Amino acid sequence: MGEAKALVLRPIKASEANALVRRVHYSGKVVNNSQLHIGVFWNGRLEGAMQFGPPLDKRKIAGLVRGSQWHNFMELNRMAFGEALPRNGESRALGVAFRLLRKHAPQVKWVVSFADATQCGDGTIYRASGFLLTGIKENNQIWRLPDGTTVSRTTMTKAQHVSRTGGAASMSAVIADGGKPIPGYQFRYVRFIDPTWADRLTVPVIPFDQIPDECRMYRGEKMTRAGSSEPPGHPPEVGGAAPTPALHLPPDDTGGPCPS
Repeated sequence: MGEAKALVLRPIKASEANALVRRVHYSGKVVNNSQLHIGVFWNGRLEGAMQFGPPLDKRKIAGLVRGSQWHNFMELNRMAFGEALPRNGESRALGVAFRLLRKHAPQVKWVVSFADATQCGDGTIYRASGFLLTGIKENNQIWRLPDGTTVSRTTMTKAQHVSRTGGAASMSAVIADGGKPIPGYQFRYVRFIDPTWADRLTVPVIPFDQIPDECRMYRGEKMTRAGSSEPPGHPPEVGGAAPTPALHLPPDDTGGPCPS
């Protein structure tokens, strides 16, 4: 890990984390239901933040791991790291964050998160940090409006349905206005903080080498398998089946942490 061992992690205020996310995260947007904010400090400066909270559709997400109660899991809503962090800083920060959760929140047995391979990346850092890939789905949640605005499908239906659809949560008004889903994919990852819960996973694990070339993205650029590179320490392939369409993207999110 080298210099990354010198990183300092500690809880920070939501206002501090939100300010950093708006400045550093590719979406520039925060997730309002985040509850736990962990700051990543390098040379005494806040250079990164991880925000955890309940998934918006807790019931659906709970079904990924058999026997889960709502207090047994959290979503990594946002992960924003500045360019100043040292090599392997992101993986180090994730590892420390999970150890903090294991110690101070032992009721949390696993974490779910999503990678936005429409605008950012397919989850390289997740794969280097012990996450399991459990879902790949062609994007139908993140849309681009004619004015260039990027917004989630649910956000649009909530904003538009009163004025344009008479109260029905329909995309017809958005489509009529020229809105289109962004070409790309969404990835779902699960990380077990308590490894004894790993055998409770109810969906197949997708081996990393089964990620189709057309789904790969790194730092906002589409990648071919020949042009892609996993970071050092990328975990070995694990058993699983073909990609499952069971991915759930948080409905009023405009993209996950983007761990490219």
